[in-house]
Amino acid sequence: MTKQKAQIKEILERLYGKYNHRRLIKSDPLQFVYHYSKQADMEIAAFLASALAYGRVQQIEKSLADLFRRMGNSPFEFVGNFDSKQKEKLKSFKHRFTSGDCLSDLLALVKKIILENGSIESFFVMGYKKTDRSIIPGLSHFCDSLLNIYTGSHNGETNGGLKYLLASPTRGSACKRLNLFLRWMIRDDDVDTGLWKSVDKAKLIVPVDVHMGRLCRILEFHSHKTVSLSTALRITDSFSQIEPADPVKYDFALTRIGIVEDCTGSLGPKCRSCELFGLCRDSQFDERTLRGHVRN
Repeated sequence: MTKQKAQIKEILERLYGKYNHRRLIKSDPLQFVYHYSKQADMEIAAFLASALAYGRVQQIEKSLADLFRRMGNSPFEFVGNFDSKQKEKLKSFKHRFTSGDCLSDLLALVKKIILENGSIESFFVMGYKKTDRSIIPGLSHFCDSLLNIYTGSHNGETNGGLKYLLASPTRGSACKRLNLFLRWMIRDDDVDTGLWKSVDKAKLIVPVDVHMGRLCRILEFHSHKTVSLSTALRITDSFSQIEPADPVKYDFALTRIGIVEDCTGSLGPKCRSCELFGLCRDSQFDERTLRGHVRN
């Protein structure tokens, strides 16, 4: 490990110790997973919470609270018994451009794979190989198989909203929300559930959102202007050089800088106390600019 990487690892470990705690998930969609105690309910809740994890934090939280209220005490039972009655309960649901009808299409697919395989995990591992370099082939198989099931029962027609919720790596997507779901399921610590035992966490890909993209640019893990699958792979490779057995370890802690500390990439009063301050300052601005900004 280079001296620079060793310095970054030290910073990341401090961030992990500071932020990687269950008490800090209140602003994260992961909070809804821990509303349940049964593994089957938690898996369904995680899949849906991650699927709708786009947009403003407050809107995500509001939409998920509404969704799980409609689903009742057991998301697993709601999906397992999904029919026209359950579909009607979701009819008026709306989260940005995901409608209740689109969500119903997704739940109909989840019901099918659960009835045939027992769980989402069992269906996922059908396309996962331990010899794969990363989770990407397994995730591609998962998304593409579900979409094929849908088109097969709808005369070959596709559903744009469903394709968005099941964004596949085969289409070049960074798959932020699905990689977030996999992190929640596969990693096991005070934040992530560790419910899935069949997949190696070393295969995971970093879920890259606007916060992670910005912070990883500061860390010089990438220089891309837009986030794509290649960006996510490049970032993950950089983390793998620091923590090869667990490249997604620091994801939750790092994103707290943006979500909890309100980092926008612009200078602010909190900058001096941020663990990334030295790296951020070196890459973006000088001390004179900082003094002027803080004083204002």
